[in-house]
Amino acid sequence: MDRRELADFLRSRRERITPAEVGLPAGTRRRTPGLRREEAAQLAFISTEYYTRLEQARGPRPSREVLAGLARALRLTDVERAHLHHLAGAPPGPAAAGPPREVRQSILDLLDRLPQAAATVMSATGEVIAWNDLAAALMEDFSALPRRDRNLVRRAFLGPPTDGRLYGVSDVEHFGRASAQRLRTVAARYPDDPEVRELVAELLAGSEDFRRLWESHDVLDEPTLCKTFQHPLVGPVTVNCDVLDIADRDQRVVIYTATPGSPSEQALRLLSVIGTQRMDVTG
Repeated sequence: MDRRELADFLRSRRERITPAEVGLPAGTRRRTPGLRREEAAQLAFISTEYYTRLEQARGPRPSREVLAGLARALRLTDVERAHLHHLAGAPPGPAAAGPPREVRQSILDLLDRLPQAAATVMSATGEVIAWNDLAAALMEDFSALPRRDRNLVRRAFLGPPTDGRLYGVSDVEHFGRASAQRLRTVAARYPDDPEVRELVAELLAGSEDFRRLWESHDVLDEPTLCKTFQHPLVGPVTVNCDVLDIADRDQRVVIYTATPGSPSEQALRLLSVIGTQRMDVTG
């Protein structure tokens, strides 16, 4: 690992990106070009402290997951991505044995171009790996969660037994059944992936409902066309659900839209303004 070259490369790539390119306000008090360190860290889903240590040539060797996040945040080309891996002492190799978690930049751009729709990208195992602002307002600020808590299958079966387990959705039983069936196919597709095996083992040990569904060996995955979220601020929000498969990444884009002119459309418009702030808390 070449810490000094890695630090210089990260800094040079960060300074060439304008805030507008990643949907951030430019502000008037920027002393350096490009993104701030904390902004690059947020986009890469790592802590500011960790990112700062990398740019100061004193950080530990980044994992492949961190490198993927940095490449995505800094909008690296394929050549630059490979160079980043070599500098970090982790030359790019063959595809991992498990479900891909890196989201293509064009898909991330697509999420940002859907201001009136809540949209997420789901990994094969049910983890939310990308989202737009409206999805965070409707469901949760996923950036504030540790990675394991972004897995909606784990949340559906092992979360607290309240309506808030899955954002008060109206189809929680269907979601759980479809998730178990989908995970069956994923486990067969990635038999050597430790994360898939650990997730299945955790669910089998912690949920009788999941164990019953798993033992049925069903793999049928029927789509959900409509669901209702019980939002704590704006009340029920009924949305249409459309799923776009990203076949080469084994990922899905889930898009939630409300019927034009409906109360739910007005609720989504309000959420786009509210964002993830808590209007029920004063202080």
